Amino acid sequence: MTEAFTFCPRCAKPMSDAAISPDDPRRLARRVCTNPACGFVQRRNPTPAVGALVEHEGDIILARNAQWPEGWFALITGYLEANEDPRDAVAREVKEELNLDAASVHPIGNYIFERKNEVMLCYHVVATGEVKLSPELSDYRRYKPEELQPWPRATGFAVADWMTARGLTFEFADFPGASAWLADKGRA
Repeated sequence: MTEAFTFCPRCAKPMSDAAISPDDPRRLARRVCTNPACGFVQRRNPTPAVGALVEHEGDIILARNAQWPEGWFALITGYLEANEDPRDAVAREVKEELNLDAASVHPIGNYIFERKNEVMLCYHVVATGEVKLSPELSDYRRYKPEELQPWPRATGFAVADWMTARGLTFEFADFPGASAWLADKGRA
């Protein structure tokens, strides 16, 4: 999440929180410059990111980020570059992180990831080639589609939607130790 400005980057006056819409309490406050002549508003809009549910040789590949605790495996994810089409971005991420080529890319859905202030654009990517992990990843696992257990956040909801669309049953299962780890990282 973007750090809240204390002072305005334009005029150096203090910033304060102001309601976006006083009639809708669900809408979050924005940081605004206290100088009415300036009018600067700090927008902390979500960052767009992509997620790939990678199908390779009939299996689904979930990967473990090198910074994650043992036992955590999830979709391939990454950020969009300026002016990049999300389909191109997800294919690029699959190539960069798994060394696989996207043969087809189909949308699953869009999901908010509150803990990182991201909007995840998730896709089912059928890929070809030989898996070779990037340094960002420490491991990967293969699952039959019916073996997947979605996790109760962002890309896990994409897995659940993908499974539902195929008539597969599932139960949500969180990563081992997720609550404690996320709380320690300030993301609970």
